[in-house]
Amino acid sequence: MAVAKHEEGEVAEPSLWERLEQPAPVPRASLTLERIAAAAVEIADEEGGAAVTMRRLATKLGVTPMAAYRHVSGKDDLWALMIDRVSRDLAVPDDAGDWREVLRSYALQTRELMVAHPWMALMPTSIVLLTPARMAVAERGLSALDAHDLDADSVMAALRAVTSFVHGSAQTEIAMRDYQERNGWTSGDETREALAPQMRYLIGTGRYPVFEKYALTATRKDDRGWEFTFGLDCVLDGIGQRLGI
Repeated sequence: MAVAKHEEGEVAEPSLWERLEQPAPVPRASLTLERIAAAAVEIADEEGGAAVTMRRLATKLGVTPMAAYRHVSGKDDLWALMIDRVSRDLAVPDDAGDWREVLRSYALQTRELMVAHPWMALMPTSIVLLTPARMAVAERGLSALDAHDLDADSVMAALRAVTSFVHGSAQTEIAMRDYQERNGWTSGDETREALAPQMRYLIGTGRYPVFEKYALTATRKDDRGWEFTFGLDCVLDGIGQRLGI
């Protein structure tokens, strides 16, 4: 295994991502970072993020927990591998030149990814963002904005505004879906019917007239896709107006 040297001369183990990009030995080792990531994602998708433990992972892979620890140092490494693996499906079209088209594609794909893998909503932000696959997509978005000769702070702040909207919206959507599933509600109508006593009391106080208008007249209460894209376009409109692009 290759090692890195600090300026002082001491030897340090290569980072997780350095190890992932190193060519596999021949014959190929039975346990690799790729195999560990794939197994961890399967467990999380089927049983939830909390089910991903080193012991559970070792059982699925047919190895001892210590064998797994020789490849990943702990939960942070494992989470990072999982995030990077599923994020490889993010692909902003190469022919998308307009900054708005690039950021919109990034946002829509990220929401779909998080809804498909709800355990992502539980990951620490630093791990969600700092993996090679996530960095590659972020680089695409930053490049699209940087092409307009903006200062570096504005470029990063604009991308983070979109990312924050996406993650916040997706986390809310996932949390509501989990809440409905825990209570056995299979539709928005069932959810509203179950919560009707509380809603009737609150609206009956007369203190929330605009919310009452929404409750009585809104037609897209359960259209999460429309709600997301509408909010996203508001964010993008604001970025465009603020930066003059």
